[in-house]
Amino acid sequence: MKQFKPETCALVLIDYQVGTLQLIKTISSDLALRNAAILAKAAKAYDMPVVLTTSQEDQIQGPLSPSLQNVLPEAFKSRVKRVGIVNAWTDPKFVAAVKATGCKQLIMGGVTTDICLIFPSMSAVQEGFEVQAVMDASGSSYEIQEEMARRRMEHAGVVLTTTNTMVAELVQDWSTPQGSDLVKLLVATAPMMQLAD
Repeated sequence: MKQFKPETCALVLIDYQVGTLQLIKTISSDLALRNAAILAKAAKAYDMPVVLTTSQEDQIQGPLSPSLQNVLPEAFKSRVKRVGIVNAWTDPKFVAAVKATGCKQLIMGGVTTDICLIFPSMSAVQEGFEVQAVMDASGSSYEIQEEMARRRMEHAGVVLTTTNTMVAELVQDWSTPQGSDLVKLLVATAPMMQLAD
């Protein structure tokens, strides 16, 4: 897999809806959303194409999280609203939006690893895309679901990564204007370490 660069990749965020976030138990849902928002800010800093999708906004899943709406207002307006299709990749509107970015490298986050992220990430790889799935921007209800989803994605050729690693791969040089802004964001949102007495 070649290095992911801002000019060669698109960000794809799947189903970060206020109701669906409540299903995450293997990681703090606030942390998963925070990391998705950091990815969104990195994409915005580099003017990267972004595809947002939701499923059944008028049902228990609810609307897209306001934090992503605020960071990516244009992508929010053009989001792909699915009517219940589980694998976003099987929705022609979603695939058309991803292909319209012109990018063959996809940074992908899905609110739940075991449902929202696993299927479209594997489907994209099967269609010839290079996919990095950002694992600390998603979670599952139970550890076994998370573990099995991660194993299956890796076996299918999806590269697993984290928010900090993905941002660093895009930046490559913290002294650039984008790098300076993004490193501050990573440091500002990092959990405080407790010092031993």
